[in-house]
Amino acid sequence: MVTAEQQRSGAGSTTALVGLLALAMLLNFVDRGALGLAAPRMQADLGLTATQFGVAASAFFWTYGLLQPLLGWVGDRFRVYLVLACGLGLWALATMLMGWANGLLALVLLRLLLGFGESFVFPCTSKIIALHVPVERRGIANAVVAVGLALGPAAGTLAGGAILAQHGWRPVFITFGAITLAWLVPWLWLVRRLPPVPQASGQASFTYTRLLRQKALWLTGLCHITANYSFFFISIWLPLYLVKARGLPIGTMAGLVATVFAVQAVASLLIGQVSDRMVRSGASEDAVRRWFSVGGQVALAIGITGIAFAQGQAALTAWLVFTGAALAPGPTMVFAIGQMFAGPRLSGSWIGWQNAIGSLSGVIGPIVTGGIVDRSGGYGWAFAFAAGISLLGAALFAWVLPPIRQIEID
Repeated sequence: MVTAEQQRSGAGSTTALVGLLALAMLLNFVDRGALGLAAPRMQADLGLTATQFGVAASAFFWTYGLLQPLLGWVGDRFRVYLVLACGLGLWALATMLMGWANGLLALVLLRLLLGFGESFVFPCTSKIIALHVPVERRGIANAVVAVGLALGPAAGTLAGGAILAQHGWRPVFITFGAITLAWLVPWLWLVRRLPPVPQASGQASFTYTRLLRQKALWLTGLCHITANYSFFFISIWLPLYLVKARGLPIGTMAGLVATVFAVQAVASLLIGQVSDRMVRSGASEDAVRRWFSVGGQVALAIGITGIAFAQGQAALTAWLVFTGAALAPGPTMVFAIGQMFAGPRLSGSWIGWQNAIGSLSGVIGPIVTGGIVDRSGGYGWAFAFAAGISLLGAALFAWVLPPIRQIEID
């Protein structure tokens, strides 16, 4: 029999667990976003064209997307907490080494290594949430993790912008990688104190072929592509756009980009709380997760268009704030939807495949954007393309995504 003290201890451990997962997600996006932040100095220093920079940005997703199905499988079969720790150590090392990169080839190789390390984070995080967080609290749990996702670019832009302005781009990577390594200390301490979970929930015994036959998996992945596209577009290209196309100094750029992601963080918490409250009050979880996703995609298309046409810094700032809020529903809802389909037993494998499919927007998007910028001589058509992808995503979430409920796979 579980005592009240044990229940309180377990609840406290779960809260700390979600908090550290959010911090890992923050560090994840600080480290992957460092390339976009450093671009205004790095591009000139290394002599990269927009297309070459796009290739370097894209390289991260070649391993990040490709390996997630395998690492989701690993997370379902081995001690997921330690699997996540190994991945974090690897990506921290890759981030630090990027501070010594001397050309496109080195950047591409280190981005491949970074993608390998970070490919652990979403399957493992979703597996841990599905194991330890009850369904009626997963909206806020995913929202807290999404706050880390949003605050990563915000904190990274502010801290990295100050380092970039004073010391150049190389110390940005070295500092960020070293800070990430420090996360391992509280994580390894906490996992030894977590309450046990039933063995059946922590192990998966299913035929992988049957998982891949699930239509819902592929359609959720397709929705995930559209949810990711504009986020990647903003996080990778916005710093360069504000400096090169808008002529803003690095300090002003850093403040504006940080504002976008700070707004996303606050909006993510609000959306997570509201959506959970709606589910607890009896609303269909399918309808709640689906229509928040639709609204976010439509709002993103409007916000991206507004940024492109904004006249003056006040209008630009207003549209950036709007776009930050519009970014919030995507990561909060798309992972909750995957967890609903998969259930605790299959969350690692399902999210591994889902996020791998979703990462195709990171593979293709930076190269497409770089090509558009080089060919057109500006960013207008790149913004138009990103807005169109968001509208396509709204249609997919509304009318193509199947009924959201747990799928049994034996």
